[in-house]
Amino acid sequence: AQVAPPFGSRACAVYAASCRVRFSRLPSARIPEQIATMPEEGEKKDVEMKDAEKETDEKDAKDAKDGEGKESKKEQPKDPRTLMIESIGTALKTINASLAAGDSRVMGRVARSINGFRRTVTPDVLRALLEETVSSSNKALYLSHAPVADAPMTDEEKAQQTEVKFPSLPKPHPPEMEAFAVLVLLVQLTDKKEKDKAMEVGSKLVLWLKTFNRRTLDILSSRAYFYLALAYERLGKLSDLRPELLAAYRTACLRHDAMGQATLLNLLLRNYLAYNLYEQALKLVEKTSFPESRPNAQYARYLLYIGQIKAVQLEYSDSHSKLMQALRKAPPAPNVALGFKLSATKLAVIVELLMGGIPDRATFMQKELKEQLRPYYALTQAVRTGDLNAFKEQTQRHEALFKKDKTLTLINRLRYNVIKTGLRDINLSYSRISLQDVCTKLGLETAQDAAGVIAKAVVDGVIDATIDYDQQALKSTQKFDLYSSCEPQKAFHKRIAFCLQMHNDAVKSMAYPDENKTKDGEDAEERREREKRDMADIGADDDDDDMLL
Repeated sequence: AQVAPPFGSRACAVYAASCRVRFSRLPSARIPEQIATMPEEGEKKDVEMKDAEKETDEKDAKDAKDGEGKESKKEQPKDPRTLMIESIGTALKTINASLAAGDSRVMGRVARSINGFRRTVTPDVLRALLEETVSSSNKALYLSHAPVADAPMTDEEKAQQTEVKFPSLPKPHPPEMEAFAVLVLLVQLTDKKEKDKAMEVGSKLVLWLKTFNRRTLDILSSRAYFYLALAYERLGKLSDLRPELLAAYRTACLRHDAMGQATLLNLLLRNYLAYNLYEQALKLVEKTSFPESRPNAQYARYLLYIGQIKAVQLEYSDSHSKLMQALRKAPPAPNVALGFKLSATKLAVIVELLMGGIPDRATFMQKELKEQLRPYYALTQAVRTGDLNAFKEQTQRHEALFKKDKTLTLINRLRYNVIKTGLRDINLSYSRISLQDVCTKLGLETAQDAAGVIAKAVVDGVIDATIDYDQQALKSTQKFDLYSSCEPQKAFHKRIAFCLQMHNDAVKSMAYPDENKTKDGEDAEERREREKRDMADIGADDDDDDMLL
């Protein structure tokens, strides 16, 4: 028998045989090739990765440059002249769309845009606009009165300026576009204080507009009458325009032109008040009615004129109520309609003093009106203290200003109010005082004058006292409780009436959609969004309305 090899050597032989079988099944050249090529593929991959990274960096750098270029393009603002030309083109497109849709309300937006053009329009753009839109026989007149540049432009400035191009719209242009262009010219002449040219251009424009009966021209016609009246007023010929305004008001009433009625009625009232024709102004107010669909700015002016008429007619309570409403309806912006706010505030201060009250100190501390109201503040201080000498001094010092403001007549009526205030203080301070001391404290001349003034104050109910003629003295009686009288009831009634009137005005100004005219397939949400867009286009009264001069 053969002896078996040791376990260790046999195991090694079996392992070697199995390894030979496994390697024999694979291709002979595969293992060496793979082993030989592995370093080369690694190098190739490293090269490809480096190239890809390089391309990515270049692409990122290029994208960054493009982004910077786009940002620089976005950051560059448009030229103001280009923006102004685009705005005029938008206004012309709005006019065209309004005529196509038959909606005259949108013309209000166009009329309000004139306020922006009056500050930005340049002479060359205005001339181009007139050349483009005006087709009437007055074209030569308008171009001859158009303002020219202050200094001629150099060749470099002409090369840098963009060409004036308006949107191409169907010709012949409608009269609304011509009226819009001429109104821009008229506003420019008014701002430059060229009164004669403004009157001539306004007269030609109004005469031309009278030949049309188009609802889309109503608001532009009212603006034309306003600037025409302003030119006549600056020339001191306002009375010559009165027959024309009366005829235009009759025509506006027949055509149910609400904007024309409101504007012309205010112009007529201003015409009468400029010549102190209060009786004729009162008759005009009694025989006419302000339109319900009233513009806010025009209604504020109407309330101011009514308050002025009521103050002269001694109806101080009604006057003060109208003046307060006018101030509340004025634009809330601090630097808008300052002339209107100043006139209404001055008149309201005097009327409140005539009513026996003292205006609030905050009225005189308004930042934009503080300096102009300083004389009225000094006058109020004299009335509050009951110092007749101080009142006379302030009246004489600022007499020229009071005449200019047309409040001197009302201020002269305050003399008795100053005396009443002094008497009221004396009545509260003394139970018994001689007439001679009253004369000295009030600054009167004689004791007989003091007795007459005291007697009138007692009859008017200013003070509750009696005069002892034997001892030439004033005896004060004990004051009764105010809350046992009807005064609280009257005050509450006045407040309730004001709240009810405000509620009625709010209900009248609300607009309700017509359910029969809803668009097909339009739900409630879409209808609300559409109405919001329409109201945004039509817009409310602009705060910067030039009708509040």
